Amino acid sequence: MDAYDADILVRHPVPRHRLTVAAYHLLGQVGILGEDERVELLEGQLVDMSPIGPRHAIAVDALMHGLAASVGDKAYVRGQNPVTLDSGSEPQPDIAVVRRPWRGYPNAHPAPKDIFLLVEVADTSLETDRGAKRAMYAKAGICEFWIVDLTADLVHVHRRPNGLTYEAITTVRPSATLEVEALPGITLAAAVIFA
Repeated sequence: MDAYDADILVRHPVPRHRLTVAAYHLLGQVGILGEDERVELLEGQLVDMSPIGPRHAIAVDALMHGLAASVGDKAYVRGQNPVTLDSGSEPQPDIAVVRRPWRGYPNAHPAPKDIFLLVEVADTSLETDRGAKRAMYAKAGICEFWIVDLTADLVHVHRRPNGLTYEAITTVRPSATLEVEALPGITLAAAVIFA
């Protein structure tokens, strides 16, 4: 679809068919979506994921390493793997800290009740992460969500989901320490993300 076609659909909204998580998985099983396709299911729609640049990859690696070392055997730290929010949304956050083992393991991805923390590393995806993703995570009841903003070298920490937003939002600078509220004692120096 070119820019002109997309503009038509914005100016003249039409009913859209929403996919379920089950239908999304079926698209992969029958080969319509390949394993290397960079898409995720958000609110029943297939959404292209941004390409992963070098700085983004380094930040994800630093988060994985730092959180895994701090969490130890208290939880799993998963990188760029799906979580199932509801029957129509299965995003792939950059980091998910989840129960060991999560409910449904090994036949299901972690669900909101299994998730301690989700992290999105944002440069080109900042608008989506601050908008649609934050609203979806709050709606699903994700207790803590971080946006690592590579455009400003800040971490935006969201806690206490309420409707489509979070009641507590704080900004953490690289000189500060991040804490995972649901796992007391689990901390990460923000500086390691931006080094």
